[in-house]
Amino acid sequence: MSKPDNFISGEQKAWITLAAMDVYEIAKNAGVIYDKNAQAYIIESLGSKVGISPSKKEFICFDDNSSFLTERLGYFFRLSSLIYLTTAKDIPLTDRLINPSGMKGGEIYFRGSHILPLDKISQKYQADRSAFILRALQLGASETSYGDAGVMLLPLPKIPVYLNLWLKDDEFPARCDIMFDSTCELQLPLDIVWSVAMMSCLSML
Repeated sequence: MSKPDNFISGEQKAWITLAAMDVYEIAKNAGVIYDKNAQAYIIESLGSKVGISPSKKEFICFDDNSSFLTERLGYFFRLSSLIYLTTAKDIPLTDRLINPSGMKGGEIYFRGSHILPLDKISQKYQADRSAFILRALQLGASETSYGDAGVMLLPLPKIPVYLNLWLKDDEFPARCDIMFDSTCELQLPLDIVWSVAMMSCLSML
């Protein structure tokens, strides 16, 4: 079925909204830098930097790692980063962690066809704590004290994502959980929270 002539995709709408907003307000609220020469916001994600130019409606890759975001993870990164720039608020983290499925309406986005590939992460690293930590560090993450191996990824500047791995033992299989700072519900719509979660999980595989 063809799209109607007046159809505007979510990404197109986000570009339009972004172009109409105040540059300095966005930079402050989202914790990003605006490069006047490039006419682009410089956003840090998973250890890389990507330029986002509202005037050209394009993403600018600075290195091979940033192309990983715009290409391999592009389906999730592109819209998530645009929406983040338009909705981010200048508020501090609470350091109160919540499970995405416990968010209001979260069961819709974290079950069934929208389920996150946490099982694939636990299977890949089920007995290899070092490999799990190493991959996370390559993505600019920091270690935490959660689980047998815990890391905090930053897929977006004010949206920390915690992945907690429990290694397999004689009694239980490996398990991986995902947590967000409670402020994520104030920063992003729920469908974009899911997209950021998916992007974070896929980056570890």
